[in-house]
Amino acid sequence: MSTTRSDTPEHPPPSAAKVAVASFIGTTIEWYDYLVFGAATVLVFNPLFFPTLDPLAGTLAGFATLAVAFLARPLGGLVFGHFGDRIGRKKMLVLSVVMMGAGTFAVGLLPTYATVGIWAPILLVALRFVQGFAVGGEWGGAVVMSLEHAPPNRRAFYASFPQAGVPAGTFLSSGAFFLVTLMPEEQLLAWGWRIPFLCSALLIAVGLYIRLRVTESPEFLAMQDRGEVAELPAAEIFRSHKRALVVGMLCMLAANAVFYLASTFFLSYGPVHLGLSRGLVLTALLVAAAIQVVTLPLFAIVADRTGAKRFLIAGCLLVAAGAFPLFFLFDTGTVAGVVAAYLLALPVLHAVVYGSISSFTAELFPPAARYTGSSVAYHLGGAVTAAPVPIVATLLLAEFGSSSAIAVYVILAALVCGVVIALAPAAWTPTAPVPARSRDGREPKPDPDLDLNLTH
Repeated sequence: MSTTRSDTPEHPPPSAAKVAVASFIGTTIEWYDYLVFGAATVLVFNPLFFPTLDPLAGTLAGFATLAVAFLARPLGGLVFGHFGDRIGRKKMLVLSVVMMGAGTFAVGLLPTYATVGIWAPILLVALRFVQGFAVGGEWGGAVVMSLEHAPPNRRAFYASFPQAGVPAGTFLSSGAFFLVTLMPEEQLLAWGWRIPFLCSALLIAVGLYIRLRVTESPEFLAMQDRGEVAELPAAEIFRSHKRALVVGMLCMLAANAVFYLASTFFLSYGPVHLGLSRGLVLTALLVAAAIQVVTLPLFAIVADRTGAKRFLIAGCLLVAAGAFPLFFLFDTGTVAGVVAAYLLALPVLHAVVYGSISSFTAELFPPAARYTGSSVAYHLGGAVTAAPVPIVATLLLAEFGSSSAIAVYVILAALVCGVVIALAPAAWTPTAPVPARSRDGREPKPDPDLDLNLTH
């Protein structure tokens, strides 16, 4: 099957760096839209959309609203992944940024409970579903585009650029809410909270411009030339790559436990239980997120040199070792302690297990089903390993009255994650239509689910 190619001698393909930077910018915008909802849930949505509930029930209802997106993300990953593997990665990335931006902008226009009653939280949940569906197509597409433009020995590094979009989006969304929380409480609840959502209109234009200028993946174009595009990528995944799917789902346990504690749970835990100011917690989050944008690709460079599997297992052990120090620092309630806790949580513990997880997950699947496989694995895994984190942490704190139980939860998540990664199948090579040589030079079996070679 042939296709019109842009990478002719007159029009050479873009460098891997340009594609990676474009993926970073687009993913930053997507995650700003996605995470600004999380900040609003913790800071303002309870009195605006759940005013009839007591504080604990309202907090849990807000976190449950966040969890709705995790149910939509696998569905979005399946749909976007199918068409991304069938008709091209670029088209789906353009659609995802438009859908996400429109959903976020609409949240800024929502009437509150005081205006329309029960319809307010219903509409809020519906728009959160739209956000989740859109981000379900974002992560896999951005990672696959960066990975498939990269040279074989730097795939973890370039695939980490979309990962860096998460802390960058965290920085922008937290910064936006930090600014509006400087307003008087009455103005914040009346209209100020809408500003970060309405700003999404500008970001849609930027994201659309960036996405339209990126060329299609060379590996996808090569598959089209060879006539090897899968008819039903999802069927291929569930039929021949079940082991890879399970590993892809669970390899995010350690990263998600740390990230959603720091970016969501701490925003409630600090002010309510430790008496910290919201400004202090948000500032610490901003500083840590900004630094993490740099540490993520640095850790990925090391992963390229040591092997992603070995590096990620070591990272899981580091997360387990850092769980109690993380809460010890935060529980001091001092400025230095809170800032140090965030610097440990995001630029170190989260970055070490998140920076190279993108290339690791994407390379579990063959190119013909890579968008679908990586997206479904990542987002099904998110529903299992990320959505429960703030809810479980809130319930553990209510039950035991101490953060120690939450630290134990993080340790268990990290250890299970390390075991899962150790059992991963071998990676697929960058361009071959069937698995070729793994990084240790051995020939893996055609079906990685039956392959007992654990080298990644």
